[in-house]
Amino acid sequence: MNASAPAIEVEDVVTRFGEHRVHDGVSFAVRRGTLTAIIGASGTGKTVLLREIVGLQAPTAGRVRVLGTDMWATPEAEVQAVKRRFGMMFQDGALFSSLSVAENVAVPLKEHGGLPAELLAPLVQLRLAQAGLEADAGGKMPSQLSGGMRKRAAIARALALEPEVLFLDEPTSGLDPTTARGFDRLVRDLVDQLGIAVLLVTHDLDTVLTVVDRLIVLADGRVLADAPPAEVVRIDHPWIRAYFSVRTMVGKG
Repeated sequence: MNASAPAIEVEDVVTRFGEHRVHDGVSFAVRRGTLTAIIGASGTGKTVLLREIVGLQAPTAGRVRVLGTDMWATPEAEVQAVKRRFGMMFQDGALFSSLSVAENVAVPLKEHGGLPAELLAPLVQLRLAQAGLEADAGGKMPSQLSGGMRKRAAIARALALEPEVLFLDEPTSGLDPTTARGFDRLVRDLVDQLGIAVLLVTHDLDTVLTVVDRLIVLADGRVLADAPPAEVVRIDHPWIRAYFSVRTMVGKG
């Protein structure tokens, strides 16, 4: 694949649920080596859009390409092949509660990696380290981890197959501010060090203002803005003004 081509391309996506239209021609692209966030009011279909991009839910119309593959107009075998080239972290981490952290990280390696058995444990430890977890975290159960550590364990599993693209759905939700900022720095480092593309859905204003390269704002079924955060802040739109005014009010408190 052409290295200069976008990692993710969304073209004129329409999403309807009965008579209700959630997306009405959403288009944007995400480049490799960038951290891009999708924001918008509740009900604008941010998570729905993410599910459409990763191949979990079909849009009503439009095209979605990930790493050059049309996710909804390509034979299933090719779609499954491209899915092995990206990682996904759901809102709650979605770890298997009956498996240890190391076993959770090993799941995609066993299913798709084709690794010799002797390489499995070292690779799991590498992924845990990349996610900022100590080696002893691998032997713990998800229930023994703090919220922040569970998120990092989920990232380690998402990194298992060395993805070119990473999708994160509300990665800092439920975390205290200090833990959330640490998680932001982790994701930023992964982008900078591995050159992967990260697309995340978030409500977290601090994430948006501190580590994101590009911001996509959904409103009224379309992309209201697609620009660096510093440019989006200056857009004169009621929802954008209200969203960014939270930081201003906190600063004055």
